[in-house]
Amino acid sequence: MSTPPERLERVIGRAFAQIDQALATFAPKLSSREIGAVSRVSTGIAMVTGLPGVGFEELVEFSGGVYGIAFNVDADEIGVVLLGDHVLLCAGDEVRRTGRVMDVGVGRGLLGRVIDPLGRPLDGEGEVATTARLPIERTAAHIMDRAPVAVPLQTGLKVVDALIPIGRGQRELILGDRQTGKTAIAIDTILNQRGRGVLCVYCAIGQRASAVAKVVATLREKGALSYTVVVVTEGNDPPGLAYIAPYAATSIAEHFMEEGEDVLIVYDDLTQHARAYREISLLLRRPPGREAFPGDIFYIHSRMLERATHLRPDLGGGSLTALPIIETEAQNISAYIPTNLISITDGQIYLSPSLFELGVLPAVDVGKSVSRVGGKAQRAAYRAVTGDLKLAYAQFEELETFARFGAHLDENTRKIITHGQRIRACLGQANLSPVSVPAQIAGLVALNHHLFDPIPLDRMPAAERAVHESAANIPADVQSRFEAADGSSADDREAILQIVRAALAPFQPVSEGAA
Repeated sequence: MSTPPERLERVIGRAFAQIDQALATFAPKLSSREIGAVSRVSTGIAMVTGLPGVGFEELVEFSGGVYGIAFNVDADEIGVVLLGDHVLLCAGDEVRRTGRVMDVGVGRGLLGRVIDPLGRPLDGEGEVATTARLPIERTAAHIMDRAPVAVPLQTGLKVVDALIPIGRGQRELILGDRQTGKTAIAIDTILNQRGRGVLCVYCAIGQRASAVAKVVATLREKGALSYTVVVVTEGNDPPGLAYIAPYAATSIAEHFMEEGEDVLIVYDDLTQHARAYREISLLLRRPPGREAFPGDIFYIHSRMLERATHLRPDLGGGSLTALPIIETEAQNISAYIPTNLISITDGQIYLSPSLFELGVLPAVDVGKSVSRVGGKAQRAAYRAVTGDLKLAYAQFEELETFARFGAHLDENTRKIITHGQRIRACLGQANLSPVSVPAQIAGLVALNHHLFDPIPLDRMPAAERAVHESAANIPADVQSRFEAADGSSADDREAILQIVRAALAPFQPVSEGAA
């Protein structure tokens, strides 16, 4: 059926009228774009010209799809830290401003995922679902927005929870020589947060791919990956990625904290981060300082670790606990980077190679380790049963050296050494085996009352295992008071003592039993 000519003319007329109206109201919108060019490229950096309006730390995009961060903003040239492979660029390539700083996707969709600092998935499980984006560099919470550290973060490690407690919102440094168990302490702490309502972020900086794969496999096997975000840069990644990794991980953790969650973040390790920043700075011709590190090396760590805090209840009451890891060389904790981080953090856990070689695991040197905040957050039940445990252990370590010379020892000295040996045996713990609060308190009660002293050292592992198993017999009402602010009463401790005595009865020497 054909269209009548009159109707066709009306349709055409209306179309022309709309076109005329659109032309009459059309106003072209012009926008300026700054496009520069790469002047030269080096490993990890690129020098750029032609971007006069670029800002400090602004994200720029290269024609090859590589991104970078403007670090040196000079009058005639821009020094850019590359976030991708430098071999993809060459002199003369186009560079465009993005008008924004480096940011990262955040949200609960990141839990259980392994990503790089740019938010790209590394676990082969498809795209990462995020709900918002936050800049990686953010201002730390103001002092009036912070609440005191008052709630303990249980690590499941007896030596830490009893003698070097950590509170939620604290920054506790883990340092020691290589291969002394620093990462193991952090991973055990993450595993112990299962069922405790604490989300975790593990940031691997410049680590071997095999080491990271082992950590991820452990978290998955123990069921900890479901509440953990893993942010990874490998050893062969550009130094720019290693530099932004801990900042990106902190923004991810801060998002959870601002939602009222308790969060634990592990930086493994900041030695690699400092070296990556030194490499970038030297390539950009920045003036070197002590040990060739740039002058602002202290600031890059302090502005990141200051973001760990406990927020006021009216701001959600969330907390961010930081466990930065640092590697020392030849037990030198007075080197440049270790002293910087010791001064920034609220305490340190020092791992001794000597203890590690003796098979004392975890190899925590109690004398050189301290928690400047966590004591106020430690459960009252712990404070009641630890007593002078740290002092007794320190006296033992001092006397142990003299005892090796075979000198004649009086009875009191022998008692101190015997008790100290049992303390060391009880504080030892296998990897990936966190101990519950009731079991820890039962063991501490036995130590505090010298119940382990008559037991031979070779039977100590079995005796301690019996004490831990006996903790299941502690009445439920007594266990509930372990979490209370005022702690357990004297009657509670007496009930625990009776249970522990019964558990250790089979391990007492025969002569004493016969007597």
